[in-house]
Amino acid sequence: LAGVCFRMYAESEAKKIGVVGWVKNTGKGTVIGQVQGPEEKVNSMKSWLSRVGSPSSRIDRTNFSNEKAISKLEYTNFSIRY
Repeated sequence: LAGVCFRMYAESEAKKIGVVGWVKNTGKGTVIGQVQGPEEKVNSMKSWLSRVGSPSSRIDRTNFSNEKAISKLEYTNFSIRY
């Protein structure tokens, strides 16, 4: 995913939708992250991550795991991690 600006677009989309968390490139050419917020907003972000992405990215597969209800958000914003 190097050079496709996926993280930057994900950060922008997360802020637009209103979810918090983080996104990070892995050494395997994939992206990992965490998204928190109201269920409908998290679902919107999952849809974007699965189907849209950045203009020059190619999404082969998405895997969402460890989904659970939380009593309060653990992040105050959405950020890119390195």
